Amino acid sequence: MRLIKSFFVLILLCFSAQANTIYELIKIPNLEIYNLKNENKLRYLYAKQPFTIGVDNNINCFNSSKEDLDEKYILIKKNLDRYSKEFLKKINLKYIVLCEDLSISGINTAGIPDNVMKTLIIDIKFNQKYFERVIHHEVFHIINDSYKDLFNYGDWSKFNNNDFNYAECSTCTEKLGLDTYSKTNGFITEYSQSTASEDMAEVFSHIMMGLIPNNDDKILGNKIKFLKSKLHELDENFKL
Repeated sequence: MRLIKSFFVLILLCFSAQANTIYELIKIPNLEIYNLKNENKLRYLYAKQPFTIGVDNNINCFNSSKEDLDEKYILIKKNLDRYSKEFLKKINLKYIVLCEDLSISGINTAGIPDNVMKTLIIDIKFNQKYFERVIHHEVFHIINDSYKDLFNYGDWSKFNNNDFNYAECSTCTEKLGLDTYSKTNGFITEYSQSTASEDMAEVFSHIMMGLIPNNDDKILGNKIKFLKSKLHELDENFKL
């Protein structure tokens, strides 16, 4: 009996040491390990208690019930398993943090990507209608932040009509709708019209989910070709 107890104590100490090590790497407190054993080497963590981070302490997220974590983890892993360990290494993504009611400066958001810390925080309670799509949307921001020269905003903007201009930031506009347009006219959602970065992320996420409308939109067609070409340039084995 003592040997069994000692064995479990050792396991707990190992997990505690790993959690502390991960905290030193990504600087997010109150996390526990959810799953470290994945073929693509992603490490899934969850908020044991609410946390506040950011230079101005403006990022907040809260802990979830085990039932909600278990349910959403299956969905999240299914989507993230599409990215190979080689691709994830190239884009600098290693840690997935699961929590709920994620916000930046009081504005709710589906996810917060940080390629420097190799981390993507995901709000597991984000709108179910768009949930799987936004996982890929946020992954694209990691890709984009790691390869800004490759996914050049100026080149992308040239695909649009000459009289169109993006906003200076995604929160500087009221174009926030995530419903997929049936008549796209260059943009796949209202949110695509906010910034070039969000436009790319929206197109990418629709490609990954197989949701590209079947129409004769030449502008959107050029954007799709651009993304596929650049992603193939980044990793010739990446499958869209």
